[in-house]
Amino acid sequence: MAKNTTSEKKSEKKEGGKIRKWFKDLKVEFKKVVWPTKKTVINNTSVVLGVIVGSAILVGLIDQGFLGLLRLIYNAG
Repeated sequence: MAKNTTSEKKSEKKEGGKIRKWFKDLKVEFKKVVWPTKKTVINNTSVVLGVIVGSAILVGLIDQGFLGLLRLIYNAG
């Protein structure tokens, strides 16, 4: 019975060591990250929003075009 508790404690220590090592490695990796500047974030966000607005306008125009085409087809028949 003493062997089981000793091996259980060793197992817990190994688990704790693995978790501790994982967090240490995580901290090292976060130090390697190059975070973008505020200007870069604003610029990229502006580009994304511009593309979204442009895409929405394009889809809206295509939708209106198809709607007009369908109205011509059904009103002619």
